[in-house]
Amino acid sequence: MSGGKRPAADSFGSSQLVKRAKSDANIGGSSAIAVVNGTAKNGALIQAVQRTSSLQSPTMELTGHTKEVFAARFDPTGQFIASGSGDRNILLWRSTGTCENHGILAGHKQAILDLRWSRDSKVLWSASADKTLASWDVQTGERLRRHFGHDEVINCMDSVKRGAEVLVSGSDDGCIGIWDARTKNGMSLIQTDFPVTAIAVSEDGTQVFSGSIDNDIQVWDVRNRKIMFSLLGHNDTITSLELSPDHNTLLSNSHDSTVRTWDIRPFAPVERSIRTYDGAPGGQDHNLLKASWDKKGERIAAGSGDQTIAIWNAQTGKLLHKLPGHRGAVNDVRFSPGDEPLCKFHCIPFTLTHGSSLELVWRRALGRMNIRLLTST
Repeated sequence: MSGGKRPAADSFGSSQLVKRAKSDANIGGSSAIAVVNGTAKNGALIQAVQRTSSLQSPTMELTGHTKEVFAARFDPTGQFIASGSGDRNILLWRSTGTCENHGILAGHKQAILDLRWSRDSKVLWSASADKTLASWDVQTGERLRRHFGHDEVINCMDSVKRGAEVLVSGSDDGCIGIWDARTKNGMSLIQTDFPVTAIAVSEDGTQVFSGSIDNDIQVWDVRNRKIMFSLLGHNDTITSLELSPDHNTLLSNSHDSTVRTWDIRPFAPVERSIRTYDGAPGGQDHNLLKASWDKKGERIAAGSGDQTIAIWNAQTGKLLHKLPGHRGAVNDVRFSPGDEPLCKFHCIPFTLTHGSSLELVWRRALGRMNIRLLTST
């Protein structure tokens, strides 16, 4: 397989993917009715309450993917969303107005399992079951490079937030990959004892946090490739890891149906476990369900195997919301980096939220990938 540049499919930026917007006033308890095509002059319905977000409608449904969606991410500005699916495509969406589908990135040979944006929102990185990472120019749709080095499915990835843009990845081959995003080849591989199912990297890139099928979270010193300490407490496979906005706390999700937070400061107490959050069962599909922080570190959201999304107060552990409406396990949940939406997607969903508003939800319906956007008032 060639590692050179290859343009994306001719369908990039074309009208092959058609966004379908629908109004559903019953979802999320919203009573708003919004314009979905046309104006008051041609008989369309006008919203009855003041809009609290930049979305055109309280509930919108966007379709495009043909198989299960495993990952979705807002860009750093919160204006765009990328979604990766078992259909091997990455779809690009606007997060405001009609949520236009404005591009498709094609080239992976297997499912896309994780995504990350560059800090300037110009490049998107993807991790795939085809054993490669890829870098994409989101403005042209060109695949910039493929990153080779793993021997098995790549389950997860993260990127360094400060300094050089370095990627880390976790694979079923038991390796943690560390990559310079500007080159094809990996900087180094850290060999672990089990398949890596979750990964996170510290702000400066000196520490990597890995989760695996052995139920434990390991904290690695990247410079000497040794384990600094372990975080023990989960009783099943770790499905996701994410650092808090202040980089002092690690959030983990697991097949044991618990979400946990951990103190990862250098001089933290020996017992680093902070709190356990219940209410998001893992389900029978054993997907790698993800959990995430809001931008202030005040709330936590997690996808659930019971077809709902759980949102907790991060400090008290109180379950704030249990959001129903999906037909399958919720694979991923993301808060917008901006001032509005929460995005969730289940065996496809993805959601965004601001205050008590839930605005962006990916869902699977009859084998299609749909994004549903709702706002509760």
